[in-house]
Amino acid sequence: MSTVELTAETFEKTVTSNDIVLVDFWADWCGPCKRFAPVFEESSERHPDVVFAKIDTEAEQQLAAAAQITSIPTLMAFRDSILVFSQPGALPGPALEGIIEQIKGLDMDEVRAKVAASSPGQPGA
Repeated sequence: MSTVELTAETFEKTVTSNDIVLVDFWADWCGPCKRFAPVFEESSERHPDVVFAKIDTEAEQQLAAAAQITSIPTLMAFRDSILVFSQPGALPGPALEGIIEQIKGLDMDEVRAKVAASSPGQPGA
């Protein structure tokens, strides 16, 4: 599967209607972003079960601000609509593959329990 462009209008639906979504926040003027793009695209071909999405921070400034993007490229990963990974910086292919495998291997019942425990107003918070 190739990468898809996300906008403020398509972001939430994409994240909530897919099991795993990787989002690359980038800009055309960013050298590291341009170097990471083929790595991201190549990985998308190896993982058809994962949605690989890109957000142009120049075109989607409000979305980038809402996601608190302060450095690009930034990679975010969502599993079952929960943000499970966020890191700035261009990753080499093997590192990206390792992150994808870790995300696929997450125990989401455990993740949901941790999210619930850390939410304000919840017991154990």
